[in-house]
Formats: sequence, structure tokens, C-alpha cells
Amino acid sequence: MNHIDQVYTNSVDIGHFAKGYLNYLKKVFDNLEISSIIQLEEELEEARKNESTIFIAGNGGSATTATTMANDLGFDIIKKAGTDKPFKVLALTDNNAVMTAIANDVGYENIFINQLKIQYRTGDMFIAISASGNSPNIIKAAKWIKSKGGRVAGLLGFDGGHLREICDVAIRVPTVAGEYGPVEDVHVIMNHILAHWFQNKLKQTK
Repeated sequence: MNHIDQVYTNSVDIGHFAKGYLNYLKKVFDNLEISSIIQLEEELEEARKNESTIFIAGNGGSATTATTMANDLGFDIIKKAGTDKPFKVLALTDNNAVMTAIANDVGYENIFINQLKIQYRTGDMFIAISASGNSPNIIKAAKWIKSKGGRVAGLLGFDGGHLREICDVAIRVPTVAGEYGPVEDVHVIMNHILAHWFQNKLKQTK
């Protein structure tokens, strides 16, 4: 039984469950490696300065996180910081026609790598979002980026899976395997931490 199931078993109502869930999230946050957040910030800043494209991808809930990150690190920073040197960010999850064509014609495991083969330029970066760290289409894209000399960052969970070995830097949410909810919660908050940091940093230094 994972922690969330235990919280439910010990809850008498939704209010009690909510409190238990939030308390567990606090413990998860307390166990995050802050150094990995610092490293990811440095990677993103380097990509911005070099005008490299930052590609982001994930499946399921992580696909929506990829879309959110592309907005928050892209347009939102231009709007709130007014910088003339923004992040170039592209979520590989956002073109339904391209994704479904690739999946239908050559397989779902290729929906991200085939887009990268079109869009990637030397020095670009890939943010791989996967709670398990074992999503085949994410791993395939990450390995391809590495083979081209690009940088790979991961937003991971559980034990980090195979992606942990591929990533140059990874924020791993330390939870029990199968606890997707808390991992995805933390990934979205990591996005907001980075977005708000850069909104203020770039406003001061533009």
C-alpha cells in the first residue's frame, strides 16, 4: 500500500483526506534535492543566453505540464519581465495533427523523436517529464538529443527510472512507485518556482 492509499484508509472524510494528502506533499517537498533545482536553473539560463530552443515533452498529465511550462517560461516571462531575450520554448505535446500522424504511421514511441528530427538545432535542450522515468517515447527522444550533443533535463519521480541515467540534470520527486499524483503535483510547482524566479530575475537585469 502506498502513502496515498494509507492516507485514505486512515481518513474519516474528504477533509481529513485532504489534510493527510497535503501533509504528505510537505514531506515530499522536504526531501527534494535543492541542488538539482539550482542546476536546472543554470541549464535553462545557459539555453536562454545561447538562444537555444528548449523542447519539453511528457505523456498524460505530464503532457499538460509540458504545455504549461512552455507558456510560463515563454510568453508569461515576456509579459511580466519585459525582457528582450526570452526563452525559446516549444512543447512537443501541442500539435495534435503531427502527433497523431506520427503515432498512426510509425508508432506512438516516435511522436517526440520525429518532431525533434525536424526542429532540433545544435545546442538545443530537452526537458523530459516522466514520473516513472521509463516512458519509451521520452527515453527515445532523450537518447537522440544526447547523441546530437544536446542537453537533457528531467522532471522525474519514484527511483528516476532509465531517464535518470540519461539526464544531465534531474529533479526527482522521491515517492513510492505508483504515486503519480504527488509527483505530478510537484512537477507543476517546480515549473512555477522557475517561472516566478525568472520573471523577477530578468525584470531586474534586462
